Amino acid sequence: MTVFVASAEAPTPAVTMRRSGVVIAIAVLTLNLLVGAALRLVFAPVQELAKTDLHLSDTQLGLIQGIAGALPIALLSLPLGRLTDRSHRVRLLAGITLVSIVGTGIAGVASSFALLFAGRMLGVLAGFCALPVAISICADLVAPQLRGRAMLFLQLGLMTGSAIAFAVAGKLAGVAVSALPIGGMAPWRQAQLLFAGASLLSLASFALLREPPRHEIAENIHIPLREALAEIGQRARFVVPLFIGQVTVVMADMAASVWAAPVLTRDYHLRPEQFGGWMGLVILLSGIVGAMLGGLVADFGQKGRIPGGMLAAAIAAAALSIPAAFFAVMPTSTGFAWALGLLLTCGGVTGLVTATALSIYIPNEVRGFCLGLFIVIGAVGGLGIAPSLVPQISAMLGGEGHIGLALAIVSVATSVVALLGFLFAIRHQPPLPGR
Repeated sequence: MTVFVASAEAPTPAVTMRRSGVVIAIAVLTLNLLVGAALRLVFAPVQELAKTDLHLSDTQLGLIQGIAGALPIALLSLPLGRLTDRSHRVRLLAGITLVSIVGTGIAGVASSFALLFAGRMLGVLAGFCALPVAISICADLVAPQLRGRAMLFLQLGLMTGSAIAFAVAGKLAGVAVSALPIGGMAPWRQAQLLFAGASLLSLASFALLREPPRHEIAENIHIPLREALAEIGQRARFVVPLFIGQVTVVMADMAASVWAAPVLTRDYHLRPEQFGGWMGLVILLSGIVGAMLGGLVADFGQKGRIPGGMLAAAIAAAALSIPAAFFAVMPTSTGFAWALGLLLTCGGVTGLVTATALSIYIPNEVRGFCLGLFIVIGAVGGLGIAPSLVPQISAMLGGEGHIGLALAIVSVATSVVALLGFLFAIRHQPPLPGR
């Protein structure tokens, strides 16, 4: 793997970095994104148990799974993006991970809606806010033409963490309380506490990660906020539709991750221990396939081997996601699994393409801020709007028994908008830097 790093003091020529150091760094980033994804999703497969235990409504579940995550992310992503561009990114990533671990522990001992809401506010932070920091670090480890393939490992970390959360938490839900490690506590609580405790071990990996010098920077990386916004604004005709395309993909994926378990429980009459394992496998396999396809086409697109460049793959994936978005109304759970797998695979492709495009077309000195801006918009749409829309539409259709149809409506609508966004973005895709 050809790697390079340039000094943060001045734009010097690229220097070679040891391959082993790059591999270790990417492995640490992948591990901690895995942890963040697991902490974000560990509540999803057992939320029906928490609903019964704490006497929650679907509206309250939507708030816990949606607004609780959207609020801190919307408030913190831009400041964290600025810190990503201006400060020590490794320490920042470690701090974000620690906050999520603490939040998941709080959720595990919550005795009320308010405390569970607060725990989930903190618990999901690493699942979103850690990604821009990791992308920024990764972009300084490898050459632009290899970033798609390097970032596919980050995507694999996210999907593997989600898969582990679904599989393990679902399995725990079917185990008798007396057989679980923490005696006397409900299975959904033990899932939160066990994941929080295990995730503490990941913090030791930061001892192996060094802050890489920044590459592709101007003379002064500490540019004012107004100039950062102006720098992004110059690319607005490309960035805005790209954001719209990927944010609506996130909305479809988030709605699915939040409401898939309730749909399987209510409409398909399955228990968490029955669907947790195969749901985890669906998430894992779709993540692997989506990451590999997205990373490869992103790099090949830079070389002119794909008509339309890397965004052509995002358009194709968004188009395929429209029929896949009907997963929640499939006649069998097998059809549910295959359609959901296709939807998540398409999301993996568009996510890798979008991340690679931003790492190439956005200058390093505003890259973290731009990614933070994307996370804010994604949090508002993906967490703040999409999961809450599902119970509202379900109520309009007649009540909680229509949750599957409501989920399908939200997923299809957001997938259509995603396709339109990528189509507009490719029309204004700028030439690759240096060409």
